[in-house]
Amino acid sequence: MGLKGFVEGGIASIVAGCSTHPLDLIKVRMQLQGESHVPNQAIHNLRPAFAFNSASATMVGAPSTVHIPPPPRVGPVSVGIKIVQAEGVSALFSGVSATVLRQTLYSTTRMGLYDVLKQKWSDPDSGNMPLVRKIAAGLVAGGIGAAVGNPADVAMVRMQADGRLPVTQRRNYQGVIDAITRMSKQEGIASLWRGSALTVNRAMIVTASQLASYDQIKETILEKGVMKDGLGTHVTASFAAGFVAAVASNPVDVIKTRVMNMKVEPGTAPPYTGALDCAMKTVRAEGPMALYKGFIPTISRQGPFTVVLFVTLEQVRKILKDF
Repeated sequence: MGLKGFVEGGIASIVAGCSTHPLDLIKVRMQLQGESHVPNQAIHNLRPAFAFNSASATMVGAPSTVHIPPPPRVGPVSVGIKIVQAEGVSALFSGVSATVLRQTLYSTTRMGLYDVLKQKWSDPDSGNMPLVRKIAAGLVAGGIGAAVGNPADVAMVRMQADGRLPVTQRRNYQGVIDAITRMSKQEGIASLWRGSALTVNRAMIVTASQLASYDQIKETILEKGVMKDGLGTHVTASFAAGFVAAVASNPVDVIKTRVMNMKVEPGTAPPYTGALDCAMKTVRAEGPMALYKGFIPTISRQGPFTVVLFVTLEQVRKILKDF
C-alpha cells in the first residue's frame, strides 16, 4: 500500500503542476516586484527621456535631488499579458521541466509519506484520523519532501524569474538539468539548497494545511450527508483546502522566492543574509502587505492546483485500486 501511495501522489502532482504552471510563473514574477536590489530597476521602468535625465543628474553630482518613483504595482492579468507581449506565449511555461522534476521529487515524497502516516495513525475502527494527527502527518511529510526537492525548486524559481531581468543579466538556463549543473559549478553544491529552510517551512505549512484540511472537510461533508462521495465533494473539499493553504503559506512563499532568486556576485555581499533579513528588508521597503504579494495569483493557482491534484488523485486511486 505504501509504494502505491507514492505512485498515485506523484502522478496527480505532476498533472496538477504542469496544468497550473503559467499561474505559478505569474505568481513568482509578482512576488519579485519591488525588490530594491535589482540593478537599474528604476531606470528600466522609466521612459527613455526620464532615464537619460536621471542619469545626467547623477553624473553632475546631485543624485539626492532626483526622486524616482517606484514602479506601479500591476495585477496578475497585466503581468500575464506583459509576459506574453515581451517574451511570447511559450514564456508562460518557462521552467516547466523544473516543475516536473520538483513534483516528482517533492510532491511524490510528501504525498506518499502522508499516505503512509495516515494508514499508521488512523483509528482502526472508524478508519479516520484526528485533525491533530493529520496536521502532524502533513508537517512531517512536507518537511521531508521539501528537503528532497529543493534543488528543483531553486531551478524552477530562477527559470521562471529569468525573463524579468535585462537581457545581459539573464541566466538563460536550457532546462532543469542545465540549471542544476551550472549552479553546482558556478556557485557550489550548497547553492542547490539555498533557501532550503524556507522551502521546508513553506512545505510543512502547505502540506499540513492542504492535505489535512482536504481530508477533514471531505470527512465532514460525508458525515453530515451534504453530498455523496463523488466529484462534487472532491472539488468542494479541494478548493477549500487550496484557499487555506494559500492564506497560510503566502508570506513564507514570498520570502522563499526572493532568497532563491537573489544573484550573488563574487566578492560582493549577497542582497539578503537569510530569511529573517529578507523579511525585514521587504517589510521596511514595501510595507507588511508585501508579504502577501502575488496572493491573487497564488490563490488562483493554489485553488485549481489543489482541485486538479485531488480530483486526479481520486481517479488514479480508482484505476489502481486492484493493484
